[in-house]
Amino acid sequence: MLPFYDEDHRQLGDELRARVSSIDWPDDPGEVAALLGELGVFPLLGPEKSVRALCVAREVLAYASPMADAIFAVQGLASHPLVLAGADEWHEYLAEVTTGQSIGGFALTEPEAGSDVGSMRAVARRDGDTWLLDGEKTFISNVGIANFFVVFANADRAAGKKGISAFVVDADADDLELEPIVTLDDHPLGRLMLRGTRAQLVGEVGQGLRLALGTLDVFRASVGAAANGFARRALDEAIAHVKRRVQFGKPLAEFQLVQASLADMATDFEAARLLVARAAWAKDTGRAGKTEVAMAKMFATEAAQRTVDRAVQLLGGLGVVRGGPTERLYRSVRALRIYEGTTEIQKLIIGSALVEGDA
Repeated sequence: MLPFYDEDHRQLGDELRARVSSIDWPDDPGEVAALLGELGVFPLLGPEKSVRALCVAREVLAYASPMADAIFAVQGLASHPLVLAGADEWHEYLAEVTTGQSIGGFALTEPEAGSDVGSMRAVARRDGDTWLLDGEKTFISNVGIANFFVVFANADRAAGKKGISAFVVDADADDLELEPIVTLDDHPLGRLMLRGTRAQLVGEVGQGLRLALGTLDVFRASVGAAANGFARRALDEAIAHVKRRVQFGKPLAEFQLVQASLADMATDFEAARLLVARAAWAKDTGRAGKTEVAMAKMFATEAAQRTVDRAVQLLGGLGVVRGGPTERLYRSVRALRIYEGTTEIQKLIIGSALVEGDA
């Protein structure tokens, strides 16, 4: 039991592990989303739930299925701006998200606007009671399974980034073209091409950055929790393999170099879990400064990359067999160091806080 977590978090983890471990997770994203709805995990994304509960859920899901974790997390990214803008107004959408009847997407990134959100080029113009959007979004999760997207566009270009606003766009809207992007991972990604696409304003004009960054601020710590789920699975797969694999007349587990690798993996994992737990607790209790979440996200994702890579090395050829647990982790873990703030961005946040004496 980690410090910073309460008994109810431990119980949540135990219950969720028991339910998730019996599932044979499919490769089809739509089927995975339906299974998550049946599991009843989407209510954990609700505003009344803690960041620690979110982290517990993501660590458990990431251990079992990287795709399940990714779909679960994006469901939260899509729903949280609606919560921040006013849950009553978006009650119907949120109710369907909570039950899994509707899957959402979070459309912030553009070809020329990744870490530099302020350089966003998508624009919105009023058309009666609704809005029309023009622009392109890329590397958007859940394309192909999402029923709606929360899309960010500039509704007042004269105001610069202060004009960035949030909109809901239904996936079947006219003048919306969806295009898949194939990456290393199995998680569905794609582009949104908006050509006068009709949308509903979320909140008020100019609130887009607040809604986007406020959402990412809540979910960023949980990226570290997902990384920990990957790392724990990789460590378990490696331990099981070296115990049964015999070379030069004895199990690999008896070789000191193998034990040293396992020691590095386990230490990275425990250190990352403590950083994530501290960050989640700090968010829940209002004690989070500039560095806790950045340190947790940076260290946990980098540590998970090292751990998965070591697991592949210990498994040898079996570690890269397509469809095996370790190979899936190897493909999935890389993206964690990029999305919701790259490692380099986290270092800038931490370094700036140290220089300013605000760490």
